[in-house]
Amino acid sequence: MTDTAANLTDRAAHLAELAIALRAEQGYNCAQAVACALAPEVGIDADTMYRLSEGFGSGMGGTTETCGAISGAIMVLSQMGSAGTEAPGTTKAATYRLVRELVEGFRKANTSTVCRELKGIGTGQGMLRTCPGCIEDAVVLSCRIIDAAR
Repeated sequence: MTDTAANLTDRAAHLAELAIALRAEQGYNCAQAVACALAPEVGIDADTMYRLSEGFGSGMGGTTETCGAISGAIMVLSQMGSAGTEAPGTTKAATYRLVRELVEGFRKANTSTVCRELKGIGTGQGMLRTCPGCIEDAVVLSCRIIDAAR
């Protein structure tokens, strides 16, 4: 393993542990845990990310739709990729590519990006991945994408 790969692995593992702890110890939802742990990576403060991501937990407002960990990671990648209101639309395609990479990687690892399917709610197939596992995957994948884009 190269030094760069080792540093990524160490940093990603540390940030994943932080995100998991935020959920377990401070009551953050999955979206908040991922977004707040990764916020410094993209130059936004954790309080802003916490507020922006609050409604995305438990699969978007408790509806068990899109996994909150994925939603939080998408917010982070959007913050990194977007040019904002200074140049509307100019970075959308590139940001969408980053998001697709995240979603495809998450789906490859976990079969689904839907909260209820991941939790095994009403599927009759059991749980695919725990919330802490989804948080870990979203953080690690995001770190790889962020590093590759820099």
